[in-house]
Formats: sequence, structure tokens, C-alpha cells
Amino acid sequence: MLYREAGDFKTSYRDDSQTFPIKLERWGYYAVVAVAFGIVPFVINDYWASAVLVPFLIYAIAALGLNILTGYAGQVSLGTGGFMAVGAYSVYKMMTAFPDVSLLIHVVLAGIITAIVGVLFGLPSLRIKGFYLAVATLAAQFFLVWLFNKVPWFYNYSASGQITAPTRTFMGEAISGPAATAPAKYLTCLVFAFLLAWMARNLTRGSIGRKWMAIRDMDIAAEIIGVNPLRAKLSAFAVSSFFIGIAGALLFAVYLGAAEVGEAFGINKSFLVLFMIIIGGLGSIFGSFAGAAFLVLLPVLLKNLLVGNLGWPTDLAAHIELMIVGALIVTFLIVEPHGLARLWSLTKEKLRLWPFPH
Repeated sequence: MLYREAGDFKTSYRDDSQTFPIKLERWGYYAVVAVAFGIVPFVINDYWASAVLVPFLIYAIAALGLNILTGYAGQVSLGTGGFMAVGAYSVYKMMTAFPDVSLLIHVVLAGIITAIVGVLFGLPSLRIKGFYLAVATLAAQFFLVWLFNKVPWFYNYSASGQITAPTRTFMGEAISGPAATAPAKYLTCLVFAFLLAWMARNLTRGSIGRKWMAIRDMDIAAEIIGVNPLRAKLSAFAVSSFFIGIAGALLFAVYLGAAEVGEAFGINKSFLVLFMIIIGGLGSIFGSFAGAAFLVLLPVLLKNLLVGNLGWPTDLAAHIELMIVGALIVTFLIVEPHGLARLWSLTKEKLRLWPFPH
């Protein structure tokens, strides 16, 4: 009696094909959205914003972007950190050049600029795939980091080479810079995460998403039945880079406030987002959020346990944390290679048959 479809009738194809066709799931989704928008902003503090919620939302956006490219379109990418750097430096240049324009517009424009850069680096996908495409995107990662390090124009000729986000407001409330408050940061990232998740869900369920999945499953067969591989692959790179660019812009402008490209957007960032979609589940919108939550929350929990409760030295706890996270990732991939999204799906199937689960 915990999770039932009996009596939940649909009278049209539109009702049957909606994202949450079961009433219980639909009401659960509405409840989560209501809490996220209506309750959390009034109770959030600086610790929860900086340690958990804001990085979770930003990395969820980046994971959505990479999942579109890798999970739905089947194009392996190791350049996520570099594309996030494009978004960060784009929003920084626009914030300093056009101070009177809203930061929200700058963030969207940074995503569009990143999409253009992503299409340029996605051109090799028309000729190569698999391991070779991964190496090509890895080269993009190193090239972009080198570019932002070596060309002083990108960081406005700062002596330190670091970029710092100036204070910008929206409706009288600071959302970037030292004066930004925890609720303002959280709501800014939440709005972008909500809208981009809605956009990703509709894209992947439509004709564009079906073309991406056809290319992923068998590109030759997809081309035979009329799917244009040029448009499908480059559109996947464009949409993916748009999401990742917005994540990079938010990471710099709203969360970090100051960044140096090698530290904030290095190769470790690319692997972090890749692990998120692998753990969460490839080809799943829910999996992107689940994987981001897993890899954002787990280090926080381990740090509080090892340092806060057990009193371990910080450096030792950091090494132990890396070992535990690595072991958990390997174990998880062996036990359930389809990620947390598959575990959630199995849980729902068992609840439907409760008290007689198979």
C-alpha cells in the first residue's frame, strides 16, 4: 500500500506520456519543488549553502550537461573542466565590461559562448569516437587551461593571474561578490538548475533526444534510417557545453567568488563530473542529480565524522577521505554499474509489488 498504480487512470496519451505519470510520484515531485523554493531559502545558513546546497546545484547542472553528451549521445568527453573555465572567464569578462547588465544575462551569454567553443572542439567527433574522442577532448581541456593562463587579457592583466567576481545585484539583493547572502546564492543556482533540468528533460524526450540515442546505440544504423550524424553530434556538444558553461559561470561568480584556472578548473574537475554521471546513472536526468548529491555530500559527511567527531588531523583525514571515496566508487561500479538511478528504479518496482516483492 506504499506505492500503487491501481486506480490511477489516464484518459489521454498526453497524461500517459508525462514525466511523472503516477500520481504519487507527481505529488512527490511537487512537494520537493515546494520545499526547495518555499522553505529552504528561509532556513538556510552560510555553512549549508557553501558546503552542500550551492555546490550540489552547480555540479548537478554540469552533470546534466555531460550526461546529455555522454549518456544520451554516447560521445565521451574529458574536457568538462575546460568548458567550465570558458563559462567562468566569459562571465568574468562580461561582468567587468558591462557592469550595468544583469548577472543572470551574463550567465546565459557565457553558456552560449561555451556552446560555440564546444561545437568547435566537437568537430573531431565526426571522424573519431570512443577512446580517441576522449583523448581529443582531453587535449581541449589542457589547451583551454593553458590559454586562460597564458593570455593576460582573459584575467584583465591581473598581476596574480586570478579573477575575482565583483558584486552584482538582482532586484536589490546581492547575488555575487562578498556581499552576497546564502539565500540569494542558493535561489540563483536553484532557478538555473530547475530550468535547465526541465529543458534537458524535454530535449531528451523529444525528437532531438531520440536522434542522440540512435547515434549512441549504433551510429551507422542511425544514419541509414535518416539521422544526420553531423547535426546530432554537434547539437549534443552544443547543448552539453551550454549547460557546462552555465555551471562554470555560477561556480565562479556565485560560489567561489575568485578563481585561478589551474586550481578551479583543472583535470580533476573533469573527472569529478564524469564520476558523478557514472555513479548517478548514464542517460538519466535523475541520475545527474543523484550522482552530484553523492559526491558532494559524501566528503562533507566523512570530514565531519573523521575530523569533527574522531579528532583526526586534517591532512590525514583528507587522504583517508580520498581512499574511501575511491574505494566506494569502484565498489559501486562493480555492484551496480547502471548507477543510483537504476537502484531507485528497482526500489520503485519492489514497492509496487509490496508486500510481495520479487
